[in-house]
Amino acid sequence: MAGPPVVIWDQDVEGLLHYRELVPRLEEALGKFSRRDSTEVIQPVRTTLTLQKHHGFLGLMPTYMENDGVLCTKFVCFYKREDGSSLPATQATLVLLDPEYGNVKAVMDGELITGMRTAAVSAISAKLLMRPEAEVLAILGTGKQALSHYNAFTDMFSFKEVRVWSRTRQKAERFCRSVSGPVTVCVSVQEAVRGADAIVTVTRCTEPVLFGQWVKPGAHVAAVGACRPDWRELDDVLMKEAVVYADSREGAMAESGDVILSGAEVFAELGDVINGTKTAHREKTTVFKSLGMGVEDAVSAQLVFDQWKAKTSQP
Repeated sequence: MAGPPVVIWDQDVEGLLHYRELVPRLEEALGKFSRRDSTEVIQPVRTTLTLQKHHGFLGLMPTYMENDGVLCTKFVCFYKREDGSSLPATQATLVLLDPEYGNVKAVMDGELITGMRTAAVSAISAKLLMRPEAEVLAILGTGKQALSHYNAFTDMFSFKEVRVWSRTRQKAERFCRSVSGPVTVCVSVQEAVRGADAIVTVTRCTEPVLFGQWVKPGAHVAAVGACRPDWRELDDVLMKEAVVYADSREGAMAESGDVILSGAEVFAELGDVINGTKTAHREKTTVFKSLGMGVEDAVSAQLVFDQWKAKTSQP
């Protein structure tokens, strides 16, 4: 008979999840997803329920990996917050189940796992699509995703300069104090992205904040915010001039305002590049539109659970 589920809080996750183990697992998962083999990954496009009174949405993200024996779902609430709001923009909970018995094995805080797996996938997009000689990273936004992206990108790459932009200088300076290395605060988006080789957009914006005319030809953009069909971070010029990649083609066509409203074509999924079925156009301007997938949560949650079991079984 199955015992009660394990409850794993974010403070426990922090000591169990590391990019060096997470990145290769996510690369493998992205490749499996793009092969569209139902014994590898079954994952529908995220289901969303409108929380109209609170200007938010509940997203449900189930995934089953038959060959790996992983069954997982994430519940994520995300909101359109006013500037200066003290309320969280997202809250997430992960549930790991036993696929044979159907019982819940573990319930986990989803905030840190979501932040780390999202940043790791963005870093994988840069590994595949960014020019090898990249020197300047620009981060637009200063929230929790900005911090996780800073950590992932500086862990995996050696940038000579990191720049950050926020709507308020106070938030930008607070971000600088929270990271482990030097960061240049920029007063405008244009200043932050001028000549940048890699640009990460992790904003709450619902209208374009990054314009193609400002982006260096051959730069790589990881666009993480704007996860609704009518929300944007990037303008039409950038979307139409760049080669666009996504984590899920179906997800991008259903949920990404940057893709839908610009009419841009999704050239490939990251998994296609990993599998060798599509080209990584490093020489061109590239955009990776990140929406997040259940399979990313599933392998991350399984890694945390495995690490927790190994830790708790030690004498």
